[in-house]
Order: sequence, then structure tokens, then C-alpha cells
Amino acid sequence: MNPKDCTHDLIVIGGGAAGLTAARFGARIGAETLLVEQGHFGPVAEEGTPQLGGDATWEGCVPSKTLLRSARAAHQQRHASRYGLEDRDPEVDFAAVMEHVRSVRQQVFDERSHPDHLEALGAEVRAGRARFLGPHTVEIEQSDGVHTASARYLVIAGGGDPKSPPIEGLDQTPHLTSASLFEISRRPERLLILGGGPIGTEMAQAFQRLGSQVTVVEERERILPKDDPEMTGRLRERLEAEGVRFRLGASVERVGKHGAEEGLASAVFADIHSSGDGEPERIEADALLVATGRGAALEALHLEAAGIEHTECGVTVSSRCRTSQRHVYAAGDVTGRYQFTHMSEHMARVAAVNALLKVPLTLDTDHVPWGTFTDPELAHVGATRQQLDDEGTDYEVHRFDYASLDRAAAEGESEGLIKVYATEWRGKILGATVLGARAGELICEYAVAMKHGVSLHRLADTVHPYPTYGLAVRRAADRWYASKHTARVIDWIKSICDYRGEVTDPEHLA
Repeated sequence: MNPKDCTHDLIVIGGGAAGLTAARFGARIGAETLLVEQGHFGPVAEEGTPQLGGDATWEGCVPSKTLLRSARAAHQQRHASRYGLEDRDPEVDFAAVMEHVRSVRQQVFDERSHPDHLEALGAEVRAGRARFLGPHTVEIEQSDGVHTASARYLVIAGGGDPKSPPIEGLDQTPHLTSASLFEISRRPERLLILGGGPIGTEMAQAFQRLGSQVTVVEERERILPKDDPEMTGRLRERLEAEGVRFRLGASVERVGKHGAEEGLASAVFADIHSSGDGEPERIEADALLVATGRGAALEALHLEAAGIEHTECGVTVSSRCRTSQRHVYAAGDVTGRYQFTHMSEHMARVAAVNALLKVPLTLDTDHVPWGTFTDPELAHVGATRQQLDDEGTDYEVHRFDYASLDRAAAEGESEGLIKVYATEWRGKILGATVLGARAGELICEYAVAMKHGVSLHRLADTVHPYPTYGLAVRRAADRWYASKHTARVIDWIKSICDYRGEVTDPEHLA
């Protein structure tokens, strides 16, 4: 198609984190931009208003973190004696909590993702379902009929949706997913969660703290299998101490229901089978949350009509986010590569820069941080210890315990640990894991350091304000310094300087 015959310079399919990033970029550099969002998230703010913001705003990050904060407030009231106050069992109005969650979600949409903001930049926004008719052309099913549009460049950012595992009886059993969880207003007395990943783990703690009895079933032998085993073990122990029950290394044979009330199962059950056990165990609950992961939303796109290659996992893209069609790019969950909002934004920026500016920007896949926002938080960036061992990389591990951090002691948050993997003599950071308060913030410093080649040596020489959680990053770097002060080095210093004291533990130098 001749570019002059196209109706737009850029069409973006999907209005989540990736789609908004690409559309904003296009509009800001003067490209005639159209964003199409099918608008299925939450209650509409206004009739016909596309619900931009995607999973992060409506079904994921924003509502889940808001719920976690409410749950933490309830937990702190129960344990106020840690701060010299009286312990109190809070009266949890679950309907009010969920209304608060939805109000924050709406606030984020209004202030950040409302179509008015994008249209103010000069972009066009349509509520509808887009599908390919050809390499440059899409058909848009809108409330007033079916329309077509074409563009020189297209960015596919259709996101993902919850994927249900093939479990007997699941289709006939009322169950919740991340798409429906934040629409409920009644607290289940017993909540059964299938999946011990980030969503399952976060929601387990949130609902337990809000008064539910939570059981988590995970087929692997530990929760959060991508993270450090020591850290996830500590986190599991913390959640168990709060009352969460875990069935690890267990497979779900079937689920079913005994009755239902107003869309929330009043009695559901799951028959699970743990490795090494004979008879299956039946777990009864009042609600079932399926949190076994998300997948790319591909079915409605008709990618074949445009000749765009894809697998069941997502749209196939290069390191520049280009698809098999040179003028079509894809970013975010629809590619199946990274299920993180921050990576969706990064991919969309890479896609837009390559498409519209022809600058050969590539994905940074070596410094991708992630976090699970339980209490304590767990975050990671770079290589894991398992990866380093598998690759045969020589490295050292430097540990710093939150118990040695004054700010953590002051706030009653001394349960935490930092582990940094680095080369021996140069102190090049290969990876870092943080379990503890503000871990999601602390990991950012490691991400910046790794991206720009800042060694542990330089981190240790950087002044950090006291008393902050950020000081833990420098304290961990101090451990690298201390590891270099071997007995031989200290004896040499004493000999040169004619010192007479004794050093019994070089690590105390940190």
C-alpha cells in the first residue's frame, strides 16, 4: 500500500501500558496516530469512553497494591504493640475496602489514562475491537458499526488475559481470576487459590489479613519459582506465620461446587494430590481464585490476514520489537515475552522509536527488574544464582541482613536480606535479590548500577543518607570491601603502618 493512501501514520491496537506509550510517542512527534481499545475493563467512566490503562490499571498492579495496602493497615492494627500501641482487632468492612480499591483504580484512570489526555496530544482514540484485514489495514468493530483504517506503521499491543489450566470441572465451577477478583464485594470466609506465583502469593496475604482463611495450591515444590529459593522460603514462612496454608508439590485433579450464591461460590472444593501421597486431599472453600498465569490475547487479531508470524505464546518479534512484517511492531504481554508493565512500556518505546524514527534501538533484556509486593517485598534484577551456576560463572555472594539496618529497626521491619552476586576483584554486579521493606525501590538502584557499569566498589564509595533503607545497598557493597581485607592484607597494612592492634573479624570493617 502506498503510504499516501493510508488514513494514518500509526495505528496502535490496545490501550494498556504498551499501547499508551506507543501512541503518546507517535502523537508527540507529529505522527497522525490512532489508538483502538476494545474497552472491557471495569465499569465505564462515561458512556462510550474507552477504558485505557489495561491490566495494570484495572485488573493487576493498581488494584492489587491498593488491596495489599488496606490489608497491611489491618495487620498493623492487630500488631500495634510492636510500635508501643495497643493491639486491636480491626472491623473489616470488606465491601468498603473493595469500593476503595475501585475508587483508586478510577482515580488512576482519570488522572493518567483517560482518553482526554491522549487526545490533547493530537491522537485519535476509538472504542472498538480491531482485527487485521491485510498488512496495513484493520477493521474496527465499534458501537456505531464496522469501520476500516490503515497506517504506514502499526503497533500491536493487545495485552494478555488470564489463562485457565485444564482441570476437570473448572469450566462448570464458579471461580475468580484477576479479571473478576476486584469486582466482588463479599469476603469469602475460605479462599482457595490455585497458583503460587506473584498474583497468588500477594492475594493470599491480602485476603488472609482481611479475615479470610486462605489455602494456596502450587504444583511446584515452592512458591515464586523464578526467585531465589532461600528468599522464597523465608517469605513462605512469614505467610504461614500469618495463617496462610500451603499445599506445595500438589496437582489439582478436579474442582467442583456444592452450591452458589450471587455469583460467588458458597461451597467449592478441589481434590489435590501431593507427590508421594496416596489418597487425594479434598479442600473445601467458599471461593476459588485461579492465579495460574496469563497469556497473550491473540484470537481476535486475525494475524494471519496480515501475514504476521506468531506462536501460541504470542506475537514473534525481534530485539527491535519488529514482527515478520517490517512495518508492524508488537510490544507488551501480546508478545508473551515479559509479563511486566514496566517491560511493556520499554518494549513499546523500542517499537515506536524503530518504527517512526528509524533509530536502531534494541531491547535491554539483561537488566529487567521484577518484584512481588507482599510484606516483606521480594525483588530481583540480573542473573539468579542458579543461572550463574549453570553458566559456570565465577562469582561471590555478598549478604546484608536488615537486622543491621537502623531504619529497619526503627520501623519494626528488621526481617529482610540482600544478596548481591558480583565478580571477585572488580566487584561487577551480576545480579541482586532483596527481601524486605522497600525491596521494590532498592532493586532500582541495582538496576541502574548494572545498566551503567557501577561496581560494588563505586556503590560503597557513594554517600547514602542516614537513616534510610537505601543505605542497605551501600552496606551490602561494604561487604565486598570487607572481603578484600584478608588476614594477609591486614598484616601487610599493620607492618607498613607499624600498627599494634589485633583484628579478629575482618568483616566488621563493613
